[in-house]
Amino acid sequence: MSTRMTRRDRRPRSLAAAALAAGLIGASALTLSPAALAAPAPDTPTPFTTPDTDSCPNKTNPPPPIDTSEVPEPGAVAPAPLPVPSSPIGGAELGDCGLVLPDKAPPVPADISATAWTIADLDTGRVLAAKDPHGRYRPASTIKVLLATVALRSLDLNKVVTATQDDANADGTRVGIGPGGHYSNKQLMQALLMCSGNDAAHAIATQLGGEQATIGKMNDLAKRLHALDTRAATPSGLDGPGMSVSAYDLAALFREAMTIPTFAEIVHTQQVDFPGYPADPQVPGDTDRPGFVIANDNRLLFDYDGDLGGKTGYTDDARQTFVTAAERNGHRLVVTLLKGDVLPIRPPEQAARLLDYGFALPLDASVGTLPSATGTSANSGVALASPPPHDTPDATEPRESHHDSWGTITIIGGLVLVIGLVIAGWSLAGRSRR
Repeated sequence: MSTRMTRRDRRPRSLAAAALAAGLIGASALTLSPAALAAPAPDTPTPFTTPDTDSCPNKTNPPPPIDTSEVPEPGAVAPAPLPVPSSPIGGAELGDCGLVLPDKAPPVPADISATAWTIADLDTGRVLAAKDPHGRYRPASTIKVLLATVALRSLDLNKVVTATQDDANADGTRVGIGPGGHYSNKQLMQALLMCSGNDAAHAIATQLGGEQATIGKMNDLAKRLHALDTRAATPSGLDGPGMSVSAYDLAALFREAMTIPTFAEIVHTQQVDFPGYPADPQVPGDTDRPGFVIANDNRLLFDYDGDLGGKTGYTDDARQTFVTAAERNGHRLVVTLLKGDVLPIRPPEQAARLLDYGFALPLDASVGTLPSATGTSANSGVALASPPPHDTPDATEPRESHHDSWGTITIIGGLVLVIGLVIAGWSLAGRSRR
């Protein structure tokens, strides 16, 4: 068992079992940590106060770790904190560390234990409300949203790869990939996003050039998206030196990922068949593992009307993390939660309350904006940024002027021809009279 994540390996299960499991946790694992198991049930009277962030305790770094997961490898040095921009990304109001609400907004929902959160419009990018939006926290498995965005724009989804023992041995949560098993990249993406499989993350990162190369690509994309509070330290979300994200950044990363149709399809999928793998020839009596059904870890996909999908996360240091989106009356909102807990209500229920709150705000409510999406999705061909005007020859003004000049020449030529015919007619008439 990993010292970084107190979760058992994932086992195949039915949709009903997955829904039950999702109802018991708000993270990307089927079992709770010892701390969570020791906590009283949500209906037990327990004093509760929303964590106070008014003094900006996490402006430069996430809270101190509680284990050794972020200790650098021997000979390595822990990375310095990410620079804090001189002007808050998204607008001045988002530089506040406490509650950031639009004018005349009603009180925020009670019982939100997440230390930081953001509500934003998935289409316009308007940030509707937030708490400590740029405070830095650990993402846990929600960073797989960033990994998926990189992978979906780089890998052939129809390509079939053979899993290795290293994939199967990945630390933390595993979907159940086996050595010698054959998996398409789309199936690996389903395991990554629906079941938070770190074994799938390892197989994907291997194709992207290995762990360090993949981390570099993830961080490059975060910078291009102006997610300047974000630094991946592992592809899967396991805690590592320098790992960081903010509630604002997580909303921006999810918004970018949702522009890729395959991503939106997978996170909205409730269940799917997943392949098994062959017996180990070196183990006497070993037998082939049959395929099984995997179900989505996001319980709001089952419980919240209009939920579009999302991503769960949990580590001992990150605590409960969550991102999800929903649509109501033609509006799509995204909600992010960081450093939450299962008390007084579980993270999916907290997210549902914040979604309800966001949908009830006026349509023009805003405290800032998410950065504009950039680039182009290689898989979907969807332009993520509006092209400048007259970006093609067919739409340029010179071409239109050229067309007009030909029209003028045609008119003049026609007049000359008519005059010539009239003169010729007079000449013929004169000859006839003579």
